[in-house]
Amino acid sequence: MAGIYVHIPFCKVKCHYCDFHFSIQQHNLNQLVEAIEIELVSRKDYLDNESVKTIYFGGGTPSILEPKLIEGLLNRIYQNYFVEEDCEITLECNPDDLSEEKLFSLKSLGVNRLSVGVQSFDNQILKFMNRAHSKQQAIQSIERAMACGISNITIDLIYGVPNTTIKSWEKELYQMLNLGVPHLSAYCLTIEPNTVFGNWHKTGKLEPLADQISLDQFQYLMEFMSLNGYEQYEISNFAKPEKISKHNSAYWKGDKYLGVGPSAHSYNQIERGWNIANNPRYIKNIHNEEAIYTAEKLSTQDRFNDYVLTRLRTKWGLVQHEMEEISAKDAEKAVKILKGYIQSGEVLLKDDLFLLTNKGKYRADGISADLFAD
Repeated sequence: MAGIYVHIPFCKVKCHYCDFHFSIQQHNLNQLVEAIEIELVSRKDYLDNESVKTIYFGGGTPSILEPKLIEGLLNRIYQNYFVEEDCEITLECNPDDLSEEKLFSLKSLGVNRLSVGVQSFDNQILKFMNRAHSKQQAIQSIERAMACGISNITIDLIYGVPNTTIKSWEKELYQMLNLGVPHLSAYCLTIEPNTVFGNWHKTGKLEPLADQISLDQFQYLMEFMSLNGYEQYEISNFAKPEKISKHNSAYWKGDKYLGVGPSAHSYNQIERGWNIANNPRYIKNIHNEEAIYTAEKLSTQDRFNDYVLTRLRTKWGLVQHEMEEISAKDAEKAVKILKGYIQSGEVLLKDDLFLLTNKGKYRADGISADLFAD
């Protein structure tokens, strides 16, 4: 089974922390959606006729699109791919886009999961990040979605924000809990170079939060979510029973997926590739039948490292015999290193799974790098 990711590279405003590919100029929005429809048809063989179990509209801000455009994209998918009846169809959205009329339209099109970019329930923080919505709009959008019958909702929240405390982070989490949101993606603020925050940091206008306070907020997050019945199935993702993201889980488990739209990535277990990250060039090349996609064939080393990087972050962990099936030599080295991390309390061996402990989750990227094939 496979997934399809549709990248919609448009936003109303540029958030101060964001370094994703998008544009706030929407004059060619219709032409770009038309080009994505053409790509969906031209690349229909990429997934080798595997059934599609998840469709994910990401961005950017897909909720900018009128429902008619979303309908056109879904029609292209249904016409050219075998889509399972219980397919999870997720749309990323901003709170200020979710009117009652739009929500009912999305539901009628088959959208059954919303990923709402809340980021914070604090108006000062939202203003600091240059978000387009308010706390009240965020709360109302979630309540409105549930009233319209879309209860499978995830929200994003950001911790590690300058001048925040454990107390202010606790307040954010309680607001999420009180709304009955069944899934949370929580990310530590990263100051990326080519962003407003990156420029502020470079010129001394922004002082990042101390690492220890960010770690304390992460520790509190894990404890809070566990106490309130959420499972941490990936380092940044927490879900109530039966509400785990099928789409993102497929990424971490190494399932095939096709990504369409500018800058979208694809993976079919043989190669991985990426589309050009330029909207006008993408549209032009699609219509001229010129290349939009660059691919690289995966070596044994690539496949081993991908497995380690994605699986170690999750509750599914590293399985010794699965590592050995990719590369016995690299698996042997990795197991020796993992035993050292067991001694330090950062990795746990449970049945045949190597899993990160809460202590190890602080250093997930570093541990993964130590395990990589040379």
